Amino acid sequence: MIDVTANPDLLAEQIRALGRELGFQQTGISAADIGEHESRLAAWLEAGYQGEMQWMASHGSKRTRPAELVPGTCRVISVRMDYLPADTAMAKRLKQPEHAYISRYALGRDYHKLMRRRLQQLAERIQGLIGPFGYRAFVDSAPVMERALATRSGLGWIGKNTMLIHPKAGSYFFLGELFTDLPLPLDAAQETEHCGSCTACLVACPTDAFVDAHVLDARRCISYLTIELKGSIPTELRPLMGNRVFGCDDCQMVCPWNKFAKPTAETDFHPRHTLDQATLVSLFRWDEQTFLSNTEGSAIRRIGHERWLRNLAVGLGNATTSIPVIEALNARRDHPSELVREHVLWALQRHQAA
Repeated sequence: MIDVTANPDLLAEQIRALGRELGFQQTGISAADIGEHESRLAAWLEAGYQGEMQWMASHGSKRTRPAELVPGTCRVISVRMDYLPADTAMAKRLKQPEHAYISRYALGRDYHKLMRRRLQQLAERIQGLIGPFGYRAFVDSAPVMERALATRSGLGWIGKNTMLIHPKAGSYFFLGELFTDLPLPLDAAQETEHCGSCTACLVACPTDAFVDAHVLDARRCISYLTIELKGSIPTELRPLMGNRVFGCDDCQMVCPWNKFAKPTAETDFHPRHTLDQATLVSLFRWDEQTFLSNTEGSAIRRIGHERWLRNLAVGLGNATTSIPVIEALNARRDHPSELVREHVLWALQRHQAA
């Protein structure tokens, strides 16, 4: 057994080794605070950039102060795990208006369960080294400022596109945390960013969602519009969405640091049901049972069949006019959902105008 008080550095090294064994590409340790990121969040919320994501403003300071969320927390162990499949022809798919573009993080199984299970295993293995200790695992599942904490533990910097960027791995990775009461030594925080004068991500955004560097107006972001927004997608933004039907990767695709991104070794993150190759028409034909079956264990299921059809209707409205596209839309024009009907009608009107 390792004596935490006598050998904190040894334990920290063991934790990093265990993290690698469990498939995490990097593990870092920070104090239970996020520094200046607390005031930045307050300013962002004050501007209303969160849109309908009211949960971003809930829980008060528990979101920005880990020890209030989990009493006794003095350290946060942050981990990252690569998710990018080997070759999903991202740029190619975006240039094929008849194909559906789904954010690459969502092509495989839902990362939440996989990473939470691995974090639980990490905690159990730490217990095997030192005995019982206090901890709680998080994977995008509670009011946790994961990117801010990751910078504090040296996992990268927050780029101008608000994504966490690692100099040797880019930004295609998931984050997870263990809040713990262990008095572990701290890793050096990432104090500087390395975006320089590059503005590629800000320019590439299809809907011009960046107010400024590091400031995203979620209400214009395609990821927000296709995943978080529950109602109608603003009419003026629909033509700008192209064939992006679940999330958006544009600001990551143009980031120079992503030339260092490595393909994931996790088979669970590989594309399922050929979602990286599917056409808009084929996905639009899924009935609710097919949707539920094909999205079982997937992050896509969270939006439900109704919003899935809403998003696809927008994609079809932006597709090249063809008989299959018009037939698919006409088949849904009397759909029971007013939300679906509205977007189908918009799409049909687009093709009539064309």
